[in-house]
Amino acid sequence: MKRFLALSRSTHGVLDIAMPGFVALLWLGHFPPWPVLALCLVTVLAGYTAIYALNDLVGVRDDVEKVRGGLKAGYAVEASAMRYPLAQNLIGMKGGWLWFGFWFAVAVTGIWLLNPKILIILVVAAALEVAYVKLLKVTWWRTVVSAVVKSAGPVAAVYAVVPAPSAAGLALMLAWLMPWEIGGQNIPADWNDIEEDRRIGARTIPLCFGPRIAGAVILATLGLTVLLGLGLPRLSPLSAGWAFQLAILIAGVWLLLLPAIGLVRTLDGRQAARLFDRASLYPVALLAIVTGFVLFE
Repeated sequence: MKRFLALSRSTHGVLDIAMPGFVALLWLGHFPPWPVLALCLVTVLAGYTAIYALNDLVGVRDDVEKVRGGLKAGYAVEASAMRYPLAQNLIGMKGGWLWFGFWFAVAVTGIWLLNPKILIILVVAAALEVAYVKLLKVTWWRTVVSAVVKSAGPVAAVYAVVPAPSAAGLALMLAWLMPWEIGGQNIPADWNDIEEDRRIGARTIPLCFGPRIAGAVILATLGLTVLLGLGLPRLSPLSAGWAFQLAILIAGVWLLLLPAIGLVRTLDGRQAARLFDRASLYPVALLAIVTGFVLFE
């Protein structure tokens, strides 16, 4: 089972599902009924498990090249010795596709019970994930594709609890989410994998533009994330006021801006790994914040 969990990057996936939980509570302003909450949790977990597995299934050839040349130690969230289990022959392709198919089916079932319109988001996210993997040796613009895919889960979560959310609110949420994925997740991960990616001819921002520009992009995108995060309370019926904004600001500065500044100063790959780990905790911090305000509203 550990090998299949490694295929779906379960540690990272569990942290990621905090973001849909945060936005759902933010938009709704209270906890949904327990049966709905349980169904949402199962559905979002299944969706992330399936999409992460799809990444390795589609990109197995490139991963085999990376494994053949030796793997650098991962960052804390992704430091398992079982990274790329398909490429290391720890799992067969048939087993991998069955694993993906099972969890994708669970996600489809849950979505159908919650709001069938969300099926479109799931299918588009899966298609874009395939495109993201295929663009590894083509263009660094794949980073933007990754940001759209990572935003799909939170958008789906909003539709699960608010049948007709405002377009302006969704636009603000996307404008906040995408820079977080680009600056806090995608570029730092590529920075950590820079040697493996160089060997296979990948086109990533750290490889195409160098560490100085990559660091500047990280700082700019995460600065935008923290700035736009101040507007998130406007999406919620919660009457938390400035205290809610302050809590979100502190989380952004501590988990995103400070490690990003440290990376720009040092241009050290280890600092990029730390940034990835801290940015991975950002959704958990936000979920804890909104849960506290919901409970004491």
